[in-house]
Amino acid sequence: MIQFSNVSKFYDEQIVLKDISFNIEKGDLVYLTGPSGSGKTTLLKLVYRAEHPDDGQILVAGWDVAKLRQKTIPFLRRNVGIVFQDFRLLPNKTVFDNIAIALRIQGLDPRLINEKVNDALNDVGLKHKSHALSQHLSGGEQQRVVIGRAMVSKPTVLLADEPTGNLDVETADIVIKLFKEINARGTTVLIATHNRELFMTSGRRVIFLRDSAIEKDIIP
Repeated sequence: MIQFSNVSKFYDEQIVLKDISFNIEKGDLVYLTGPSGSGKTTLLKLVYRAEHPDDGQILVAGWDVAKLRQKTIPFLRRNVGIVFQDFRLLPNKTVFDNIAIALRIQGLDPRLINEKVNDALNDVGLKHKSHALSQHLSGGEQQRVVIGRAMVSKPTVLLADEPTGNLDVETADIVIKLFKEINARGTTVLIATHNRELFMTSGRRVIFLRDSAIEKDIIP
């Protein structure tokens, strides 16, 4: 589902990722960790082609990411949901509108958009907040809106970049539980985090980055 083969990335001749190779199978939930500056966010950006590798091959859900033309990238991203730490919601739009925006850009029928958004709202437990403005939500609720937005198109892969970084412990537990439920329905999930408490007793695979390379890859 996600395969990196000898992938390297440089910024102004500075090595950000060096000779990265791993394979994540369909339906896996994997944690990606490492200290700040180890390359976690860059690795995720390579998966959804916000960045282009300088060396190596990346395969995602059947797409050869490095070879994609610019006009094809949106089709890749319909198969890859993305959850950001800083939410990136439109503050003056409702919860419904924030989740619906990508579907409207695709030009879907309004009735189908309504159905898909309501399904997503049910999945993240926010149907009762459908008409609330996102700026009036708690941090945990905003993160659930972000997850709903990422999942509304039923992607095969879900990426999360420090999804609990702005949340308290109790709310973080709720969000991680939601990721596990999404994974249990068949979505491949890759979570980048520096929070060891999220993965140390999870029983899940953990890929450790350090100094731009894979330090270790623990598969339970």
